[in-house]
Amino acid sequence: MATYLELRAQAETLLQQAEKARLAEIQVVIEDVRSRVAEYGLTPEQVFGRERASRKTGARGAVLPKYRDPSTGTTWSGRGREPHWIKGKKRERFLIKT
Repeated sequence: MATYLELRAQAETLLQQAEKARLAEIQVVIEDVRSRVAEYGLTPEQVFGRERASRKTGARGAVLPKYRDPSTGTTWSGRGREPHWIKGKKRERFLIKT
């Protein structure tokens, strides 16, 4: 029976061989895809689908504040849990005028 170290060395060798085979097959697949795209005149949108706007801009950006606490200057966008300084009060009083 093989020892742990021998099996580990065999596993590493197999992983290296698998990676070489994968890279060789990737080249064949890429060449096939490129030739078919050229043959049919496909666009990236047809192949990969239309990207959503949020993916183009990256992660969601920060939302501008909508409300301000006049005593401390703390702001709140109106999203998420209400801060204690606005809870139960009329929000119109705290609107930021733009």
